[in-house]
Formats: sequence, C-alpha cells, structure tokens
Amino acid sequence: MARKKKRRSSSKIQNYQKSILSVLKAEKNKVFNYKQIAAKLGVTDASSRNQIIKNLARLASKGDIEEVDRGKFKIVVTSEYYKGKLDISSRGNGYIICEDFKEDVHISSNNINKALHGDEVEFYVFRRRHRGKVEGEITQILKRAKSEFVGVIQIHNSYAFFIPDDSKMYTDIFVPLKKIYNAEDGDKVLVRLEDWPDKADSPFGKVVKVLGKPGEHNTEIHSILAEYGLPYDFPIEVEEFANKIDTSINQKEIKKRRDMRDVLTFTIDPKDAKDFDDALSFQVLENGNFEIGIHIADVSHYVKEDTILDEEAYERATSVYLVDRVVPMLPEILSNNACSLRPHEEKFTFSAVFEITNKAEIKNQWFGRTVTYSDARFAYEEAQAVIESNSNSIPKEVSLTGKTYKTKPEIASAILKLDFLAKIMRKKRMQSGAISFDKVEVKFNLDITNNPIGVFFKISKDANHLIEEFMLLANKKVAEFIGKQNPKKTFIYRVHDEPNDEKLASLQNIISRFGYKLNLRDRKSITQSLNTLLSDVVGKKEQNLVDTLTIRSMSKAEYTTRNIGHYGLAFDYYSHFTSPIRRYPDVIAHRLLQHYLDGGKSVNEDDYETKCQHSSNMEYLATKAERDSIKYMQIKFMQDHQDQEFLGVISGVTDWGIYVEIIENKCEGMVRIRDIKDDYYRFDQDEYALVGEATKNMYQLGEEVVVKVKQADLVRKHLDFKLIGKKEDI
Repeated sequence: MARKKKRRSSSKIQNYQKSILSVLKAEKNKVFNYKQIAAKLGVTDASSRNQIIKNLARLASKGDIEEVDRGKFKIVVTSEYYKGKLDISSRGNGYIICEDFKEDVHISSNNINKALHGDEVEFYVFRRRHRGKVEGEITQILKRAKSEFVGVIQIHNSYAFFIPDDSKMYTDIFVPLKKIYNAEDGDKVLVRLEDWPDKADSPFGKVVKVLGKPGEHNTEIHSILAEYGLPYDFPIEVEEFANKIDTSINQKEIKKRRDMRDVLTFTIDPKDAKDFDDALSFQVLENGNFEIGIHIADVSHYVKEDTILDEEAYERATSVYLVDRVVPMLPEILSNNACSLRPHEEKFTFSAVFEITNKAEIKNQWFGRTVTYSDARFAYEEAQAVIESNSNSIPKEVSLTGKTYKTKPEIASAILKLDFLAKIMRKKRMQSGAISFDKVEVKFNLDITNNPIGVFFKISKDANHLIEEFMLLANKKVAEFIGKQNPKKTFIYRVHDEPNDEKLASLQNIISRFGYKLNLRDRKSITQSLNTLLSDVVGKKEQNLVDTLTIRSMSKAEYTTRNIGHYGLAFDYYSHFTSPIRRYPDVIAHRLLQHYLDGGKSVNEDDYETKCQHSSNMEYLATKAERDSIKYMQIKFMQDHQDQEFLGVISGVTDWGIYVEIIENKCEGMVRIRDIKDDYYRFDQDEYALVGEATKNMYQLGEEVVVKVKQADLVRKHLDFKLIGKKEDI
C-alpha cells in the first residue's frame, strides 16, 4: 500500500522545475543529486526520476542552478531580481514567463527598457498589481534572442530608417547612409542591430543583405528564410568541396560492407520527391519468416567530421521545406545524387535488417553498413493502388525521368506482405498507448511561375503507414540497441514528454463545445480518449481546429542525450536514424552507431547534448519558416478570390477579433472586431466568443460563418476577412 501512495503523490507534481528549485533553495549551500531530490519530493517511479533528470539539465542550462560536479547540483543564489523570457504583443506591451510565479508577469511598454521579443532578461516584480495583473520592470537584457531583422528601408537625404516586418518588433532602426549596402528606397532588406545608445529612441543598425522589391515572389520567400536566419544557397567553397568527393561505388569500399545488391529492394516516396534516403528490401527465408531491411543513405560515409561540408550541414541541421522549394541540408551532388537511393543504381547504405515472423514478431536483428541496388521506385499513390487492388498485379514497366524500366513481379507480393505486417505493428503500437496523429496537410498546385492555382489536402493512407511503421521500427531498434547497453553509452535520442495537465484541461474545455470529452484519469485513459477524439473528428468541419489544438496540447519533441522515451509513439527508446539527407541528428546517430559497433568507448555527453540543443533549435526555426511559407501562399491564393463568398469555421477568438478558417481550402484570416458593425462586441474569454453588448449576439469558437476577402497583404502577410454573417442566418 505504501508504494501505491507514493505513486499517487508523484503524479501530483505539476511543475518539476519549481519543485526542484524549492528543494535546492531550502538548503542553499548543500549539493544534491537526482536521487536525493527524488527522495525529498517523495517520488520513486522511473518516470518521475527521468523528469527530475531532464529538468535539472534545463535549470542548469538557464543558469538557475549549477552542476558543481557530474550529476550534483546546487542553487545559484540570486537577489530579489528574477530571470525570464520576454514575449511582446503586437500592441507593444509584454509579459514574462517565470518559474517563480504561478502567473505571467506583465511588462508595460514603458518598463520594457529596450528589450525585444524573445530576449532573456532580468526583471524586478512590483509589490503592486495593475488591473489584477502582476507587474514588473525589465532591469537588464541578459541575451538577445536575435540581432537580424527583415523589413523595408526608407532612405532620406542624410539618413535611413528600417521598418521591420515583424509586428512584435515595436521600434524602427536608424541606419546611417554609409551602411545601407547599396539598398534603394523601399527595398526589402536584412538589417543587423549594432547598438542602442542610452539616449536614443531607436537602435542603430546596418544593412547586411538586400532581398529585393516587396511583394515579388522570390523576395518574400527569401525574406521568410532571412527572418529566421536560414540560408537559401551554399557558400561556393562548400559546393566545391562537395563536388570533389569521390562518389563512385568502388570495389575497395564494397568489400568492407554487407553486399545486399541481389536482394529485392525498392523505394516508396512522395511523387514529387527528389531525394530518396530510405529503401526497403524483402525476401522470404527458408523457415518461412521474412528478412526485411530498412536501408538508409550512408551520408556519414561522404560527410566526414571536421570538414567544411560537415560544419555547414551541422549549422543548417535540417532541410527546410517551403511550399515552392526545398532548402537542402546537403549540396545537390549528395542530396539528389550520391546519397539518393535512385532506381537501378547501386548505393552505399547504412541498414537495419530484421527477421520478422508472420505475426510481426522480431526474431533477429542486424545493424551495419551495406551496399544495395534499388530495383524500382514507387510513389505512394502507386503503392497504394497495389494495396487497394489486393493482388499481385503490377505494371511490367514504369517510366521515370524520361526512361523506361522493367519491374520485377515479386515487388507487388512484397508490398502486400509489408502492408500486412505494418498493420499488425501499427495496431500493437496503438494498443501500447501511441497517439494517432494524421493531421491533414495543406498542399498547393503551383504553375510554372510558382503561383498557387489550387489547393489540395495530403492524407496518409496505407502506403504512407507502411513506410512509417518500418521507419519507426528502425529508429526504435537502433535506439534500444545502444540505450540498453551496459555500461551506458552516450547517444542522441528523439524524446517526447508527457502532456501538461493544464494544457489537457484547456483542450477538454474547448472540445466540450463540440460535444467531445476526454478522460484524464490516467495515462492509458488519456491516450485512448485522444485517439477516439482524433478519429471522431475526421471529416467534420472542426477537424483541422481540433487536430491543431490537440497537437498544441502536447509537449514538443526534441533531441537530447538524456532519454525519457517518446510519449506520442509509446516507445521507451526512440531516435532519428532514417533521414540523414535532411536531418543532421540522423548523421550523428549513424556515426555513433558505427563507433559502438566498432567497439568504441562512450563519447562525451556534454558535447553531444550541445549538438542536440542546436538541432532542436534549428528544427524549430525551420518549422516556423515552413508555416510562414504556407501562410504566404494562402494569402497569394486568396488574392484571386476577392469577390467570392466562403463558408468558414471560427478557429480562434481574441479581444481584437475572430479568426476564420475556410472549410474548402483551410486558408485562415481575421475578422477584426472593429469591422463588425451591427453591435459593439466584447471578448468573453470564458465562452470563447465575441458578445454583442446590445443584442447579446455571439460569434463563438467552432461556429460556421460566411466571409469574403477584405484584404490580402502579401508584404505584411495578413489576410483580413469581411464577415457576411452566420451560416444559419444566410
């Protein structure tokens, strides 16, 4: 009984960082390890101990505590001043998230003291409250979030001013004429902030890049990348280095590898894919089991450590997938050629090979470097057609890039068997508590000038799930292989923490308005009810809204050397191994796996934790750029539909208006509260609605309304709608 009581108490820890700090603050001069902290907090389960380990690392990285010896921590003694990150609203005020308060600290515009959005700051909290809010003042800027900004330059006779695009950048920047870098008046530019003198109203900066004329397609796409510090081309010296690499499939290297060129192998990818970094091989063994290989491009064979190519790949950390282009992590000679598992070509690969029964049970596994030959390349649609026909019929030849290739008839049988096994694996995963996120992706049909002429939705089908399950298998088993070794070895994991109770409660509050309910009793109940919710909303008007809100209620997945498992996949061990062409963490995983296969000792954990944090940060920036490019294309698409009425769903409600998502194309825009003329509306936070003062008319989250485009501003990336009325009233 005592154990059960302890488990229950451990589940009540709402904020690990705050709890850890309270333990350390109570005995400021004492050093604690994670076991001692766990004992102080009265927790004994592995999940809570893992949370403590992870949050100790976070607190140390923020400077709140210090690691005085390996695994031993003490509090950093501070005064009455606190540290946090500033978030600025478009109105110029801000707030700071701080672990030492149960609520956010409000910072009025006159107390921001030259801090900018995202900056790490020191601040003082006033004893008084303003309109019920905790008020504070920023006393010191500890670390700027960024120093480069995108916007338009205005050039005058003796000076220039830079007007930032970002609404959260509340000040313009003064640019001396000698630092305008050949920019012309009205150009969109990238400016670097250099100084902010004490008595100056505006900071000083210089133009570091001219992006082009506002509104032009390439200018706006390059602006999106520049906003997040992402490149759009390679330095000449990196291209030259890559072009000199020996990419031949030579006999000397083949002898070092397992030769699997005679085993049936093929790729299944999106129809517009240019790089193929994974392939599947399939053969039936004499005992009736199946040998299935997951073959991944051996990027680490070509990208060697301590070269300018590796440095460039590390800095980028990921490929960036914008609507009209891919900004690759590796130069084209590698990404689209040497490392791309193209049909009817021999390639060097890194493989995970499994013996699997007809019940999808793993009997044996092998990891190592291989040489493979791809017999065919399939688009998801082609593989899906084979699955849906449920037959062994397959075209005798396929045409790719102007060439015709003969196909092997046994590939259809392989696809059907792989689909059969993948469905068993997926079912087991769901039964173990995995969450089925199949969010609809918005895609655009583009003409030859990259103008959007249509919108379509990408939906995962059996062929997508087939590839997904075998990639998950490889990622999981590689992580297990290293993670379970004794003594412990440093590795790079992809982890996903359990969802925050407050976010789940907020999700519950919103979805209840659509008639859905979550069971938040325990982990199993949560995952089951989340999967039921995601299944029940498919095809409904609120699907995209509910999918988005559910994803937002989850913790963010990240890279780390400190494994806590992957909640969303229900895996105790998980890594990224299967996409080294487009993700640097996969390159790290390949290198470490080979190092340990060769009998190498564990590498320095701190060095690799730094690489993990950088990779997570770059992934976050790339994701933001990708979302911005979608928003840009949505606005561009809606420019040609200004006279058309659309049925939409209210997807957000704020004190300045309502967001409406058009059902037929998922484009989202705003109806500003000042533009609703039939009454004076106020924001009711409890009802997630705008409520008319006189009429009590409500515009509520999830309600269907009819709108027209009022303004589609490509430069400022704003889409404004005019409200025609509620669907039921028209």
